Amino acid sequence: MVLVIEVAVLLAGCGREGERGGPAGKPPSETSPQQPPEGTRKPAAEEPGQRPAVQRFSGTIGKIPSRNTVKYSWRPGCPVPLSRLRLLRMTYWGFDRRTHTGEMVVNARVADDVVKVFRRLYDQRYPVRRMQLVDVYKGSDFASIDADNTSAFNCRAATGSSSWSQHAYGLAIDVNPCENPYVTGSGQTAHKHCRKHVDRARRNPGVIRAGDKTVRAFRSIGWGWGGAWSGTKDYQHFSSNGR
Repeated sequence: MVLVIEVAVLLAGCGREGERGGPAGKPPSETSPQQPPEGTRKPAAEEPGQRPAVQRFSGTIGKIPSRNTVKYSWRPGCPVPLSRLRLLRMTYWGFDRRTHTGEMVVNARVADDVVKVFRRLYDQRYPVRRMQLVDVYKGSDFASIDADNTSAFNCRAATGSSSWSQHAYGLAIDVNPCENPYVTGSGQTAHKHCRKHVDRARRNPGVIRAGDKTVRAFRSIGWGWGGAWSGTKDYQHFSSNGR
């Protein structure tokens, strides 16, 4: 059975993941508009005096349809079996001010909560660059980050550790990882085109700050934020146990 959660919002004008090293992928364009992926919904045309068109958030939860869906991100020996993972398809606001449909794999026990969070972010018009499975990048956390991709499950070790990452359990999500980079205690990040965002005073869209609406949305389901860590900061990272 697939659970569908919808909420209506008004589409009005608005302002506007495993290794973290390796060969850099192609950075997303910052000057040309994002190309809408298949499934994009475009705002309906409006006549003078008409009310804005109504778009609906859609969040579906389903089982992993086949092993090929996670052929790069899951393998035998991972800490979570395929039966305990769920595929989410959710609507999100893009940096192009249009609605898009993205995909994410999470642990079954947090699937409902994750949909609630992204419904809330959609309602707040928090922009997401793209939302694709890390398998699109052949399981490369580095390439996914370089593409500024919001993603969750990836069966990999935690950065700089031999222990499983919370992503390997499907219990962590990286949100707009270029605008919200992984920054070492010395103030460095591995992704060249994301280095400007080490400066957290920047007011760019998608930047997450302490106590803002994005942090509060995840806090509402009991998740912690990597931007609150001491020393190394993982501004993109939210997880069920705060690690």
